[in-house]
Amino acid sequence: MSVLTLCLKKRSDGGSALTLERADGSRVWQRQDRHAEFFASHDLTHYAVESVLGIRHAFYGLIADGWDFSSFEKPWPRGPLPADALWVERFVSLLDVERFQRSVGGDQFTAAECNEQLGDAVMRTLTEGDLEAIRACRDECFVAWEATPVGETLSLRLLLTPSAEPGA
Repeated sequence: MSVLTLCLKKRSDGGSALTLERADGSRVWQRQDRHAEFFASHDLTHYAVESVLGIRHAFYGLIADGWDFSSFEKPWPRGPLPADALWVERFVSLLDVERFQRSVGGDQFTAAECNEQLGDAVMRTLTEGDLEAIRACRDECFVAWEATPVGETLSLRLLLTPSAEPGA
């Protein structure tokens, strides 16, 4: 089992910086200037999904395996993203849409609606219990981020269990 430490710093200019420290002590980081609040929430939602569902070969697991931020951009230096990473990105984006809809009085998605929206990309069938646990984790992260003073850093640890192949 390895650990990836996420450090999300709230900058005084309204931006943020995400530093990810691998188990071997190496780090990658990225400043988030434009749309910083969206990306902070998006990154924390990734944390909730990947940690609650134990998905090893999505964004944070790939970073732990040595990928860096440019690995997720064209020209795809490490090749196509694993199916797990694509599924998680679609699911996190769906939860981002849900968060926006809730901010204007909309309802949360049900597990059946999520599964339907994910369509043929379904890596696994989500249950209401999955959604409840993910939302609880995400909401705790959001509260902690909101409480993080400007200039300070929110740190989270993600335990990554080994698996032989993506999707395993």
